[in-house]
Amino acid sequence: MSVDPGTEALARLAEERVDHRFKGLPADAAGLTVGELTAQRRNLFTDGFSTPVLALSAERLEHNLKLMETYSVRHGLAFAPHGKTSMAPQLFQRQIEHGAWGITVAVPHQVRVARAFGIRRVFLANELVDPAALRWISAELDADPDFRHICYVDSVRGVELMDAALRGAARPLDVVVELAAGDGARTGVRTEAECAAVADAVAAVPTLRLVGVAGYEGEVPQADPERVHAWLRRLVALAVDFDKAGRFSGLDEIVVSAGGSAWFDAVADVFAEIPELSLPVLKLLRSGAYVSHDDGHYRKITPFNRVPEEGALEPAFRLWAQVVSRPTPEQAFANAGKRDAAYDLHLPFAQVVRREGVERPADGIEVTGLSDQHAWLRTGPEAELEVGDWLGMGLSHPCTSFDKWQLIPVAEADGTVVDYIRTYF
Repeated sequence: MSVDPGTEALARLAEERVDHRFKGLPADAAGLTVGELTAQRRNLFTDGFSTPVLALSAERLEHNLKLMETYSVRHGLAFAPHGKTSMAPQLFQRQIEHGAWGITVAVPHQVRVARAFGIRRVFLANELVDPAALRWISAELDADPDFRHICYVDSVRGVELMDAALRGAARPLDVVVELAAGDGARTGVRTEAECAAVADAVAAVPTLRLVGVAGYEGEVPQADPERVHAWLRRLVALAVDFDKAGRFSGLDEIVVSAGGSAWFDAVADVFAEIPELSLPVLKLLRSGAYVSHDDGHYRKITPFNRVPEEGALEPAFRLWAQVVSRPTPEQAFANAGKRDAAYDLHLPFAQVVRREGVERPADGIEVTGLSDQHAWLRTGPEAELEVGDWLGMGLSHPCTSFDKWQLIPVAEADGTVVDYIRTYF
């Protein structure tokens, strides 16, 4: 029996040698394979890990995976979580195991990572006009009949460039017309009339196949529930109009896709209203930040705040640093900075202090700035903080947390490390 190449690639991750490339891992583990280190079940706090070190909570990670699986099923949504968040094939696989239809990505390199680890359905939520990337994807499609790839298109010029790059391909490339979220938004076609012109251009070439419509409601200007719902209804109406015009003839299904991490409740609401079309509709949600969630931006904007009866995501990241300087009663410095922590949306949040195995709340401690390798801490009168203490910090924005770490320990609540997540940015 042949072994799936993706399964083999995932297995080979355990064979990678631990060395200086991987921040925070025990120095005495150098030379071990990742699998051997995992089997040792070392403790994050007592078995040689050095600060700074980023860890994922095993329990919270599993909770988030299960919650979004349940949510998608409850609302009749197919789920293609955005892989750009983690760029971690092990997490891709766990998302697939938790019912994901496939994985969403943003750029051609990410398609290559997904394919290297056996992902059979890839939704590229972006325009793709690079001829080298198009030819590579076309070769993948021609070589593997089980591979499905869908990408955006938003201009007649883009269609022309894609067609030129794909001539001679055995299989057409599936595309969806991207409807812009509004004037001044990011990519996408601005008007329905222009959408029809792009669809006509796709129909005129043999290298592309129109399979649906898509967009990103997170770009709706001055987004609020009313505006987001209105834009999503425009997207659904576009699909209905295209179907009435016979633009989807010859397909097995019609793809209608949206969904970031801030408004997936609105997506669920409006996609539930999609009328019966000439073909079954693949209602494809693409939220990605849920996998680790966070302690800042997404904690504030998650739709579960609006629908608490549906559950709640849990922040799974914690960055551990050590206090290395305490120059005054009002100031301290820890050894984690911009190289280690997300800071594009918020600074890290001081959460707990750990000393001699005892953990307590980080009362009176605030992160006020980051240098390349230092966190600046303001300490109030109630702060109990000494040089040598470990400081556990929450982070804001998963996408810029994962990308600073190549191998991330997954720790249980007592600190036992049960896995290591490899990233590819």
